[in-house]
Amino acid sequence: MHTSILDTIGNTPIVRLQRLAPPGTELYVKLESRNPGGSVKDRMAVAAIEDAEQRGVLRPGQTVVEATSGNTGIALAMVCAAKGYPLVVVMAENFSIERRRLMRLLGARVVLTPAALKGSGMLAKARELAAHLDGFLVEQFDNPANARAHELGTAREILASFADGPLDCFVTGAGTGGTLRGVGAVLRKESPHTRIVVCEPDNAPVLASGRAQPQDGSSHPAFRPHLMQGWTPDFIPGLTAAAVAAGVIDHVQAVDGDEAIRVTRALAREEGILSGISGGAAVAGALHVCATLAPGSRVLVMLPDAADRYLSTALFEEIDDTMNDAELALSHATPLAHFGAAPAIDPSPATGVQLQPGDAAADAELGALLTDREQPVLLFGFAWCEYARAVRRLFAHLGVPYQAVILDAPDMQAGDRGGRLRRALARHLGKATIPQVFVGSQHIGGCNETFVAMADRSLLRKLAGAGVVVPEPSDDFDPTSLLPNWQQPTGAGQPMPAAKADTPRTIEA
Repeated sequence: MHTSILDTIGNTPIVRLQRLAPPGTELYVKLESRNPGGSVKDRMAVAAIEDAEQRGVLRPGQTVVEATSGNTGIALAMVCAAKGYPLVVVMAENFSIERRRLMRLLGARVVLTPAALKGSGMLAKARELAAHLDGFLVEQFDNPANARAHELGTAREILASFADGPLDCFVTGAGTGGTLRGVGAVLRKESPHTRIVVCEPDNAPVLASGRAQPQDGSSHPAFRPHLMQGWTPDFIPGLTAAAVAAGVIDHVQAVDGDEAIRVTRALAREEGILSGISGGAAVAGALHVCATLAPGSRVLVMLPDAADRYLSTALFEEIDDTMNDAELALSHATPLAHFGAAPAIDPSPATGVQLQPGDAAADAELGALLTDREQPVLLFGFAWCEYARAVRRLFAHLGVPYQAVILDAPDMQAGDRGGRLRRALARHLGKATIPQVFVGSQHIGGCNETFVAMADRSLLRKLAGAGVVVPEPSDDFDPTSLLPNWQQPTGAGQPMPAAKADTPRTIEA
């Protein structure tokens, strides 16, 4: 039993690959995605914050600020949520969208910088905001606590796992340089036989070039944009430079971006391991190194995170979210539950049945709801229904005050009140589908009808007629972007417009 989520950081598993490893080689991976925040950066985040607390440079309630490609931001958001610090993360706009959402889910504020300004641009912005907010800047690229977390944690876990025999090669990428510096220093001292390999993109050979980092704040001359998020910023971090100066690197292995994606997918399909692109890239580099090692060699690769951090990246660009032809054919190979077939059972309540005890009261309740002038906009829906949630997103975006009648709410289940109210609605409309929307007692329809009414602006006119006046949306507002992703028509799905606070008066009792 743990007193805090932060107590669960570390001691991540090491797994031997069964199908991707070359014959005669023991190839292992360390699954850093098993940390509670989902990446290796959890180690650095808690170490940096607790080090700052101990040194007295982070005050209670002070804002924490950091520049990150995403994983550090998520890790810091988790740590700051657990410890009660506000967090501002600065992130280049080209990093994956799901990382931004995870940070915001954890309570962080995320400030985006133009992709053209690269990593150095987001770092400069973080420094500027830290000064503006009188905040604590983590400085993960230079913070000694970053490397120390790996000296005291990651490296000790590795040595313990390979206590039964030699570890011939350790392979990692270089982002901040914390893992490389910390683990490399310990292995160089306590396992001098271990060869230490750092991987970097083949089109951005910052370390392999041997060229020093410019001191004028400009990008390293060997840097080019690449596919491995979290690896190789456009400058050589202080911790990486320290690792180079300490002589802990035996070999720099170049990795092609397309090969990194191919190996990442192979890890999933052949080993059942959901790695991020940087992990797949490290395994790709390790496979090249394995070809140079003696039979029986044992190799360990760091996998910094998992595939779910990359849903909006090139890793998933060939992964469908709808059925392909083969899957459709398989669906139609048996008679039940395929698209295009009439359902065997209609679960909707009948609309022409004899009234039951309590139905008259439900009819009266429905009538009162429909004629309530204080709240003329009504949404009848289920809590779980994606279509009802889409309507709610639309109303929130427009700033429409509305009353949500949630028919499956817990208190609606007492005496089957929700079911009776739904049957009353079905009798009133002559159909039983949910959700249903009313404006000023006038029936608009379900989700699709409501969105069509929004598209032709008739919804705005009906709202105005009921005394609900909302600002005209901008010309670039696409209502279909608020529909469930799988329901959006071709060409829809642009970034969701910023929604106003959704604070309906919800009937659940």
